[in-house]
Amino acid sequence: MNELTNKIRKWAIDRELESADPYKQMLKLGEEFGELCQGMAKSRMDEVIDAIGDMYVVLTILSMQLDVDIQFCVQKAYNEIANRKGRMVNGVFVKEADLNLCPHQEAWDDCPDCRH
Repeated sequence: MNELTNKIRKWAIDRELESADPYKQMLKLGEEFGELCQGMAKSRMDEVIDAIGDMYVVLTILSMQLDVDIQFCVQKAYNEIANRKGRMVNGVFVKEADLNLCPHQEAWDDCPDCRH
């Protein structure tokens, strides 16, 4: 993965994207996320794969623009979840700290929409 990330970095530098506006890059990430959602909604795996790859490219370039190492970001995120405890609720993993209330701010067992 590091080799591929380095190729993306070189590609971005060759096009002077590392010094471009990170806010515009953030909007590009939103655009790619929209394409991911569209692919998921239509069950088009080729679009989903393309969007996930595009989002990684966009995030790599955004991290360059913000002078943050993307590998550091991923490592930090992993360290945060590595020992996380929780359970699946309606097909979504809910961390232990959030298990007391459902998204509707009710106790899980009392909420008619979230009861499991």
